[in-house]
Amino acid sequence: MVVNSQTSHVHSSFCNLTNWLLPGDLLILNNTRVIPARLYGQKVGGASVEILLLEEIKSNCWLALVKPGKRFKLGAEIIFTGNSAHDSDYLKATVIESARATGGRILQFEIPEGKTFWSMLDRLGEMPLPPYITSRESEAEQYQTIFAQERGAVAAPTAGLHFTDDLFTKLSNQGVETAYITLHVGVGTFRPVETETITEHNMHHEWIEVSSETVAKIKATKARGGRVIAVGTTAVRALEGTAHNSQTSEGKDLQPFRGKTNLFIYPGYQWQIVDGLITNFHLPGSSLLMLVSALTGRERLLNLYQEAIANDYRFYSFGDAMLILPDARVN
Repeated sequence: MVVNSQTSHVHSSFCNLTNWLLPGDLLILNNTRVIPARLYGQKVGGASVEILLLEEIKSNCWLALVKPGKRFKLGAEIIFTGNSAHDSDYLKATVIESARATGGRILQFEIPEGKTFWSMLDRLGEMPLPPYITSRESEAEQYQTIFAQERGAVAAPTAGLHFTDDLFTKLSNQGVETAYITLHVGVGTFRPVETETITEHNMHHEWIEVSSETVAKIKATKARGGRVIAVGTTAVRALEGTAHNSQTSEGKDLQPFRGKTNLFIYPGYQWQIVDGLITNFHLPGSSLLMLVSALTGRERLLNLYQEAIANDYRFYSFGDAMLILPDARVN
């Protein structure tokens, strides 16, 4: 779906993206890479356990969700082994701290001699596919963008899944530029807004990096009157979070940034960097939906979603996409 003005929209296919972008436009994509963050193991002394890695605290030390969590107190040890009876390598994790904000645990991993944490995780971990995806093996390969580089996400930046090498070639030939940010997508991305007042919602923190190269491309695009199109809500949060940190207006004083942000974007937000957006269709009540409605207006977005449902659009991770062009923005 292409939302091309404040009053009109067009049904199209993603392969026709070149019809809607202009020479001099800049696409910003999230190059985070989904890690096999789900591990199954055994508590020393008995019970089976499942963990989901959330965030790297420091080398070999991770914040993780642990099931069943109540049994895992400080000092508890977990062993993760491979499926092969001949596989002598294993990971061992010790609970060193409780993380009340997430209900998780801080785990310190012991790595076999000659191995790295990442090599062991690649061997023992599973991709953290959403529960509504049931074809685990084939979908796991597809749950990664073709431009994924920086390891750390536990969910894919799904708007980027639509892109192919052929489409990138067509965009480049048309004069559309690309640049990359990194935002490691975590489970907090999907947490619903449960407060009665939007401003009372406690937005989760996310680690982002916007490089000097990307900043230079943004400034050059703005200077020549081009449009900055974010691919996915994660790219939006990284760009606008960086602008907020730089205290910039329309990208003029934008500075590279590497750190955490918890910028919550909802209707009424004053945009600094992003002119347009490519995004999938999101869950009701989510901060993602509120971010998109900050571009289109709430009522307009709800009407567009009803139109999408009536036309059998697919929602969520492997679903269809919406392109919101600058002329459709409400502010």
